[in-house]
This record gives sequence, C-alpha cells and structure tokens, in this order.
Amino acid sequence: MIKVIIVEDIKTIRDGLSALVNGADELTCAAAYASCEDMLEEIEQIEPDVILMDIKLKGITGIEGVRRVKKLPLETSIIMLTVHEDNQNIFDSLMAGADGYLLKTTRTIQIIEAIKDVHNGGSPMNSSIANKVIRLMRLFQTGKKLQDPIALSERETEILNRISNGAAYKNVAGDLFISIHTVRYHVRNIYKKLQVGSQSEAVASAIKRGLI
Repeated sequence: MIKVIIVEDIKTIRDGLSALVNGADELTCAAAYASCEDMLEEIEQIEPDVILMDIKLKGITGIEGVRRVKKLPLETSIIMLTVHEDNQNIFDSLMAGADGYLLKTTRTIQIIEAIKDVHNGGSPMNSSIANKVIRLMRLFQTGKKLQDPIALSERETEILNRISNGAAYKNVAGDLFISIHTVRYHVRNIYKKLQVGSQSEAVASAIKRGLI
C-alpha cells in the first residue's frame, strides 16, 4: 500500500481527500493535518510515501513545508494540491523540492493516478501547469546562466528534457529504447551533477543553468 499524508487547512477538503485516498486501490491515508507544524511532528514516525500539500497554510506555508520534509532522511514524494497557478508559486514549489503540482479542480481519478505516478518516479502536473513550466524554461534559457559550469551528457540531456515535459520513466525508456533501470541510472547521475535531491529540483536547476 502507498501511504499518503494530506496537509490541508480546510476541513471539508481534508476529509474529502482522506476519503478519496482510502477508497482507492493500493492507497491508504496514513494521516491528515491542518498544518505543516502538526505534520512535521509526526512525519518521521509515519514515513509516508506521498504527501498532498496545500500551499497557503497558516504558520508554515506548504512551500516551506516541502523544504523541511526534503531535508529529512525520508523517501517521500510531494504533490502540491492548490488553487494557485501563478508562475511564482509554481517555481517556488519546484525549487523547494515538490515532485508534482496539481490544481484543486483536478478530477478525483486524476488525483489518484497522480499519487501512483509520483510514487513510481513521475512528476504529475495539470497540462496548464506543465505549459507554464515550459514557458518558465524558455524564460530562463534567455536569461543569465549560473556561474559554475556543469556539463550533462547528450543522453542525460535527452532524458531530462523528456522528464521536464512530464514524461514518466517508462515512457522515456520506450522513447529512447533503453530500460527503465538505465533511465534511473542516468537520473541519479543528473542529481549528483546538479547537486539536487529530486526530479523537480533537477529540472528547475537545469533550466536556470540553461542546460535544457
């Protein structure tokens, strides 16, 4: 079972998401919180696989909550689930380490699929969010690159480009005629070169450096 934590300050939404997760095959809602503070007190005992995280929370924001979770010794993927679709919140979330970004208008079946996808290494996003990420990529490509040069191999660049456009690992493997294990091997090398800890951070860092 995929253990899911929900962080949402509106009780009706929180309860609805809990019921949605518990009603889906292969998923279980391990806990639901109204604040990041409460979640952070218990997360290391729960060791969740996936977190659904709101952004605008009282106290610690969802974006800051992502930063703190990603510093913990956990293998936890995080999907932002929010009403906010502006460039700043999207960029800040990805830079903090969020692995996916969904709007609260997303259909329930797509939320379930996104949880399973992110657990398998994907970066689920609504198409409108993915389009904004692509535009942000182009914006940074025309801007100033970071000073410290880092070179990705041709294969690493191919893989990172596909991942940045929302492709799952298995689709990348199929497109490039390689195994999913080889894809993961290249992704690990990309993480090491860019000194990041998540797929979304790798994409954001590569964009800022003008590597993709």
